[in-house]
This record gives sequence, C-alpha cells and structure tokens, in this order.
Amino acid sequence: MPKLTVEFSDKMNEILEQLANEKETTKVDVLRRAVALYKYLDSEQKDESKKVSITQDGKAVKDIVMP
Repeated sequence: MPKLTVEFSDKMNEILEQLANEKETTKVDVLRRAVALYKYLDSEQKDESKKVSITQDGKAVKDIVMP
C-alpha cells in the first residue's frame, strides 16, 4: 500500500483527533472516509440533474455543493 506524508495545521490535527475519538477509529481512517465521501459527492454532482442535499422531515434544508 502506498504511503503518503501530509502536514496539517494544529487546528486540523485537533479536528482529526476529535473525529477519530468520537468514532473510535484512527485519524487515517477518518481521512480515508473523507476521501471516499468526497469521491461519492463529486461523482453524484457530475450529473447536473442530481444534487446532494441534507434533509429534515423530508425537506431539503441544505444543499452540498462541491467546487
């Protein structure tokens, strides 16, 4: 498996640690999940007839827009 060296700010590292602790996993796993989610959102939004939204009670409350 290829290795990657990445530098993060202290704040980003704190966020990764917090997420890893909350999910009882590692920072590497949090990053893997984030990349998988980014790939999914990006692929869904390539089809302009689709959009990704956060819903509450069946109504869209936020749209997720990828750059």
